[in-house]
Amino acid sequence: MINGPRTFHDRLVAQPRPTDLALAPDGTRLILSVQALDETGSRYTSELWEVDPAGEKDPRRVPGSRQGDSAPAFSADGTLLFLADRGSGESGEEPGPSVWSLPERGEAERIAQHPGGTTAFTAAARADALAWTAALLPGAADARTHAELLGRRRRAGVSAVLHEVAPGDDGGELGPAEPHTFVRARDAEPVDAGGQGLEGAADVALSPDGTLVAYTRSPTVAAPDTNTVVMADARTGVRRRTLSRPGHQYYSPVFTADGTSLVCERQREETYDSEWQVTLVAIDPVSGEETDLLPDFENWPWPGRAVCSPVPGDTTLWFTGDEQGHRPVFRRDPDGTVTRLTASGAYTSLCVTPDGSTLYALHSAFDRSPHVVRLDAAKADQHPAPLGTPGGDLGPLPGTLTEVHTTGDDGFPLRGWLVLPEQAAAEHPAPLLVMPHGGPQGSWSDWPWLWNPWPFAARGYAVLLPDPALSSGYGQRMQERGRGEYGGRPYRDVLALTDAAQARTDLDPTRTALAGWSYGGYLANRAATRTDRFKALVSHGGLWNLESFQGGTDMHAYFRKIFGDPRVRRERYDADSPHLDATKLTTPMLVVHGGADTRVPEAQSRELLHDLRRQGVPTGFLYFPDESHGVEAPNHLGLLYETVLAFLDHHVLGEDWRRPALL
Repeated sequence: MINGPRTFHDRLVAQPRPTDLALAPDGTRLILSVQALDETGSRYTSELWEVDPAGEKDPRRVPGSRQGDSAPAFSADGTLLFLADRGSGESGEEPGPSVWSLPERGEAERIAQHPGGTTAFTAAARADALAWTAALLPGAADARTHAELLGRRRRAGVSAVLHEVAPGDDGGELGPAEPHTFVRARDAEPVDAGGQGLEGAADVALSPDGTLVAYTRSPTVAAPDTNTVVMADARTGVRRRTLSRPGHQYYSPVFTADGTSLVCERQREETYDSEWQVTLVAIDPVSGEETDLLPDFENWPWPGRAVCSPVPGDTTLWFTGDEQGHRPVFRRDPDGTVTRLTASGAYTSLCVTPDGSTLYALHSAFDRSPHVVRLDAAKADQHPAPLGTPGGDLGPLPGTLTEVHTTGDDGFPLRGWLVLPEQAAAEHPAPLLVMPHGGPQGSWSDWPWLWNPWPFAARGYAVLLPDPALSSGYGQRMQERGRGEYGGRPYRDVLALTDAAQARTDLDPTRTALAGWSYGGYLANRAATRTDRFKALVSHGGLWNLESFQGGTDMHAYFRKIFGDPRVRRERYDADSPHLDATKLTTPMLVVHGGADTRVPEAQSRELLHDLRRQGVPTGFLYFPDESHGVEAPNHLGLLYETVLAFLDHHVLGEDWRRPALL
């Protein structure tokens, strides 16, 4: 980046990334965290910016903040809080992020710390109370003994972990420490309100008056598809109530403004015999009674945390959810009426003003990178007012955005986004890149930084972004029609949308490729054994051998529920595992994988590579030893785009192979 951006993917990698918004209790300050390149250009670091809620002033760096400050929030008195690792390793302390406060005029002060670091925190809305998630090693009764054990491990050079149960489902190595929920009311000593399980999600909420803390405890070996909501006294840490429902999991708890209900997202994940379902529920902290807040809502209230009205007694809430390639903001009124507030685009990080009249959010679309906006909290189908956002946007995009529509083999309506490069025309039809999304639950609804379509459009490719069966935002029927068919109906839907796109006169059906990440990588692998219509395929972190995959993934229990036990129920493995058709491999493939990937273990791509080479298929393997399931480092992300583009140019356009200089 020293000589300045040269290509669109250079610009994309260098673009600052807004991540989280926080609004002061009186509505006067709006703080945004932004991921930006550090001085070396080799990693992203968080910064805190202040955005003018009125939209009249330019954004500015928060005075007194530093690089590395993240996770902004506010205390009840309006003091800015955040996470930072500012000298936490001094004086022999174990390093890690702590909770800091920063008054509007004054210096930052560390207000909560834990040896080894704090993962997340929350503050009470109307009381001087703080809760945070931090870990304790086995045998540690408190932070002091935890620090002693951490120091002993460090001095002995030990990083080993003894798992007495199987490693879990969080996407990374678990243990040896377990996340716990700590609470501190006023100036009292922190109390431990209980462990969250090794897979603890740092899902913690405080009642507005600071007397009650709620958190989720991860599933156990005995009940791998069920977690527990725990409510405890914030002063003593003593549990008051626990709640769970067989086959369901709860996420993102938040108390209503009067503390009489705890609102959670409730999920029933896919099993062999049932499809995914997601709703919002309200839980009575006294009786434990649970009420479904969205019994007739066809789509899902995810991802993200619901926002409750700040007015005591008002049960209005706002949430986001995928819908037809968008992620609108929805409002649920006290009588259960649900209104879509936004006409287009995708929204995250909702904040509401103290009177409940205005919302702030991060908004993005496939033709607009994330930026801060202001919304009326009640008006339907509106277009938001943009506010100043650090870094601006990427400027003019190299093409236009439209949609493709068709029907599946069962008559179900299908749609996807289509990015058209500037030069696409009937006289000069553009080559096509098909990019199915990951998940499979999810959709192409918001701006992606990984596998963004615009670097390919800048090189002259049209990009089809299909939403096949199992995509979210198309009602429960979309889940039902794809259940148990990882390589069946979703794959056929991708081909149906590809056929619809290729019927356009401005696209060239003879120059088409397919590339995908995660589940999209699996669909690339499935296509490799089912069709020769593509000139090239790219599989990033894709599943190849379903049997060895479900035995090796960190989400073993989850996928075993979907596929079944291969020793006694082989039907789905035999139907959908691409490796069984390895002798049909003929299409040139670029395989991409991270060496630290525990979601789809690296061995999946190694097996695929061996099969490709045995079949004599032109193959490339882009390997990132330190990356996990995605690609996080900016220099690696730039190399990913550069390598994939070179591979496509060679095999789709017939150009000479150009090996990236850094490889």
